[in-house]
Amino acid sequence: MKKIMIGFCLAVLCLSFLGEAFGAGIARDYSVWLEELKEDALSTGIKSATLDLALADVKPLDSIIKLDRAQPEFTKTLAEYLAGAVTAERVKEGQLLLAQNSDIFARIVKKYQIQPRFLLALWAIETSFGRHTGRVPVIDALVTLAYDGRRSQYFRLELLKALKIIDQGLISFLQMKGSWAGAMGQVQFMPSTFLDFAVDGNGDGRIDLWTTREDYLSSAANYLFRSGWDQNYTWGREVTLQKKLQESDFGLEQQHPLAEWQRLGVRTIGAENLPEVEIMASLIRPDGPQGRAFLVYDNYRVLLKWNRSHRFAIAVGTLADQIGNR
Repeated sequence: MKKIMIGFCLAVLCLSFLGEAFGAGIARDYSVWLEELKEDALSTGIKSATLDLALADVKPLDSIIKLDRAQPEFTKTLAEYLAGAVTAERVKEGQLLLAQNSDIFARIVKKYQIQPRFLLALWAIETSFGRHTGRVPVIDALVTLAYDGRRSQYFRLELLKALKIIDQGLISFLQMKGSWAGAMGQVQFMPSTFLDFAVDGNGDGRIDLWTTREDYLSSAANYLFRSGWDQNYTWGREVTLQKKLQESDFGLEQQHPLAEWQRLGVRTIGAENLPEVEIMASLIRPDGPQGRAFLVYDNYRVLLKWNRSHRFAIAVGTLADQIGNR
């Protein structure tokens, strides 16, 4: 019995030692990773003072990883997602904001040719019209996701872009707070999106995606415009299938004119004929063979550039339709 107890104690001590050594190894690995990141940042021209400010005491956060693994766009059914994203309250508020900001939207339409209802829908779904822009320090979030193995390359590039934004004085380090994924402001731009598409909408010499309405709405419009949006068309529509189709007929890679989809038995949700419009469309079923079907146009593909989720894009289109008025 004595020998067994001694052996057990030795085993516990051994495991304890290995645990400490493993933990130290992880810490060293992160330290090495962080130093390599700093070297990369310096090589792009980012000042060392910026790195000292932004990366002091920053460490990966477990809470960020948990949120990354549980994104609603990929864990909920379409019906569940739409129930939370497209609500009567958002429709009503969107219509009110459209009326209250008619001058701003008129200028945006003239410059970017984007229907206001889609900007309002994006604004609503991203941050509930600015109520939830996020309180997570963007650098902390991006460090966590860049160090994590799932999409490290993408988030490493976003982290370097965020450091560049701070270095250039475009956004202050203290102001740079957003979602757990590093998205910022009322329309949730990632750092690379900010650098590529954010604009000074009101002409005051600065870009403010948090409090300046003309800036963040113009930036969203600029994103859609430069991504190929066509104001002459909508995003798509829910449809019914009057004939049995092959599985190969579904998917974004398969495109036909509306007239061909009409011939194949595709009808509106009210079982009426499709519009007689010369436009290419794809047929998708986000929830699989038993789910709802949608005919989607090229503008839908632009929404997918914003967020690569069918649920997100359908929610934006559906909410925009309900807000209405162009």
